[in-house]
Amino acid sequence: MGLFQSKGKIYKPVAEINLRAESDEPYTHANVKAPRVAGFLVKIFAWILESWILGPTVLHILKKDNLVHKLVSFAEIPESPMFTATHTIEDLREQEVTCIDPNLTPSERVKEALDCLPASLETTLETGFKRWTIQDFSRAYNSGETTPFKVAKRFLAALENSSVPHLQMSFFINYDAKEILKQATESSLRYEKGTPISVLDGVLVAVKDEIDCLPYPTTGGTKWLHKARPCTDDAACVKKLRSCGAILVGKTNMHELGAGTSGINPHYGPARNPYNINRVSGGSSSGSAASVCAGLCPVALGVDGGGSVRMPAALCGVVGFKPTTGRFPSSGVLPLNWTVGMAGILAGTVEDVLIIYAAIANDISAFQPKSLLPEFNIPQLKSSHLLTNIKFAKYGKWFNDSSADIRSCCNDALQLLSKRYGWKTVDVTIPEIEEMRLAHYVTIGSECTSSLAPQLEKINYGELGWDVRVALQVYGSFSSREYLNAQRIRNRQMQFHKEIFKRADVIVTPTTGVTAYPLQRDAFSTGELDYINGAALIRFSIAGNFLGLPAVTVLAGYDTEGMPIGLQFIGKPWSEATLLHLAFAIQAMFIHSYRKPEVFYDLLKTE
Repeated sequence: MGLFQSKGKIYKPVAEINLRAESDEPYTHANVKAPRVAGFLVKIFAWILESWILGPTVLHILKKDNLVHKLVSFAEIPESPMFTATHTIEDLREQEVTCIDPNLTPSERVKEALDCLPASLETTLETGFKRWTIQDFSRAYNSGETTPFKVAKRFLAALENSSVPHLQMSFFINYDAKEILKQATESSLRYEKGTPISVLDGVLVAVKDEIDCLPYPTTGGTKWLHKARPCTDDAACVKKLRSCGAILVGKTNMHELGAGTSGINPHYGPARNPYNINRVSGGSSSGSAASVCAGLCPVALGVDGGGSVRMPAALCGVVGFKPTTGRFPSSGVLPLNWTVGMAGILAGTVEDVLIIYAAIANDISAFQPKSLLPEFNIPQLKSSHLLTNIKFAKYGKWFNDSSADIRSCCNDALQLLSKRYGWKTVDVTIPEIEEMRLAHYVTIGSECTSSLAPQLEKINYGELGWDVRVALQVYGSFSSREYLNAQRIRNRQMQFHKEIFKRADVIVTPTTGVTAYPLQRDAFSTGELDYINGAALIRFSIAGNFLGLPAVTVLAGYDTEGMPIGLQFIGKPWSEATLLHLAFAIQAMFIHSYRKPEVFYDLLKTE
């Protein structure tokens, strides 16, 4: 390929780049040159890429046309590689927080979190719609209004209803009615005796099928991975929730191997968006986001390697939260992309995110020596004292690279925050956004194929979805030079963001560049390749994964077709408490106008 080698970009040293608003650094729009492909066409494309004769040439052309060669492969980058997004402990001096003792048990931590929450919202909302929270379920159980067993029965009936021909929501890959009712019976007995373990006792929690949770296999959205890697124990994050009495209701649907953004799984069906069942739910934690949106459970676990928690959360109108890399234990999570992926939380409200976060975070065993354990702050959401002097960093060209509805909605939300709380917006330039997206793509793809290499050598490729077969061919084409250059770009971005965080508390963006787009039936059996929509969905997510930064998305409104729009805050390392404060402020402004999804199940309905 030497004759066809593209000329690579020559990067200036980081120190020479102006990060202020008046910077002349160019903003490069995603240069995606690939048509949407599904059905028989995606099969042909997969066969071509898998061909020893045609495959390398086509892959070379794709990478050249989509700027991978120019911005990553053949680029000249002065910085050294940075292989992991780890962060040192810093004195953040967060406002209005409670510091949690890391030696407390998960249930004790949950109690500490409850003490930080405001009284529940009892007023009637303008739309007449309210999402039931963890505390709502706990109160109903304690009062005898209902029991975990009755709620579990309603959950199972709702799941059955969601599978009728005119819905086919495909929320779950695997669930076991007997196992669910067994857990619910045990929880109901504890309430009868007046000895619930915690506020989570009897609360339904769903788990993405990328996280180990007994007695279910962990498929990663495939038909084969669980055969090569049996699930023998709960993941560490699941163990903590189980110890609090939560009812683990099964494994949610996901984009196969997390290798896509639509949530269309050819093996288990497309996880549909409850706001419009003919729209995507987003990926790859599609089933988790859709399940929470539809009221099947107040919270769910997901995994976020490239916006895979925040993106579907935004498209489904729920809260999506990804902590700092290292804040959650990784044991029992499929190691598909170990330097960019980690578990995250999807919930109907910020309060419920906080409760789950308190139960899971800062596993002492994950920080050795213990001197590396970061301070564990949780926000005092019930505090009457507002956070003062909050500054949002906003890169206008990037922020505005979104649909008109999203741009208008998110700008309006920022203006409301400024008017109500006096918080300021600081205009900045964050250089090389598209370069970072491509570097992350090289990284996540390389790590995925490396992680799965022993299994991929043995499996029948006929067991893979056609879209994933294409993705794996692209992933496997990345060279060591491309991977190293991607890590050099990671180093540059880490330095850029550190400088920006000296001027602001958080970076604010829309969560996605587009809202949920239509499902097309030709993709149901093969999956689809839609890199234009994919790039738009992932546009604002990358820094959270590539740089290991905490991030949260919260509902800020709806587009003209009634689909949810998310606003995202990206924080300094270990600043989760501040992010949850800000997300709660957005929630408080808009919760009265939340709209009921087209598909919604009320599990606390009165008899």
